[in-house]
Amino acid sequence: MIYSPNMLKTYLICPKKFYYQYVERINVPRPATPFEKGKKIHALANYYLQGTDITRLEKVLTPEEYKVWTALFQNPYFQKKCYKSEFQLSFKLDNYWIGGRLDAVMSDEDKYYILDYKTGSIPENPTYDFQTMVYLLALDKHLNQKAAVEFVYIDLKQNKNHIIPFDETKKTDYTKRILSICSAISSDNIYKPNCQNCSRCEYNKLCPKSL
Repeated sequence: MIYSPNMLKTYLICPKKFYYQYVERINVPRPATPFEKGKKIHALANYYLQGTDITRLEKVLTPEEYKVWTALFQNPYFQKKCYKSEFQLSFKLDNYWIGGRLDAVMSDEDKYYILDYKTGSIPENPTYDFQTMVYLLALDKHLNQKAAVEFVYIDLKQNKNHIIPFDETKKTDYTKRILSICSAISSDNIYKPNCQNCSRCEYNKLCPKSL
């Protein structure tokens, strides 16, 4: 099993939800509408970074989508040299495989930047969000620690960048945090529910504790 940021976050929120979603693999349909704009922007960005002519694709965007796309296109980080787009990356941390898909990795002369485009809100605590921690550790490992890396959340809602530098202190801290939760998951055979979020959980009808 490769632990993704979403898996780690889900377990932290509720081990029982993790069990339903990733152990039993029970899929619960969700409304697609809130995610459509984000999907379009991510797809368009990937085509552009891969060198595809996107002129025709831009024409089918709604005015709101085009505004968001323009904000991303004009972002100085998005205009850097593309190293990888939609980059699937995994690495082994002690006995656990960790990984995920990075929106894009850009570079300049002496640094690499993980870009994550957000059409909604960025995480409340982005420095210690699992996505931040996993992606920075993964890219650092991939580059064999030979280059500086940063994580850049591109907040397309507010048209702002949130930049998270990476150093040895963060590397040690992130490693400890991720190993701690991976160890908890691997040793868990109960998956006790956390009933604080039951009303908003898509699995609430399956979980006896939430009734």
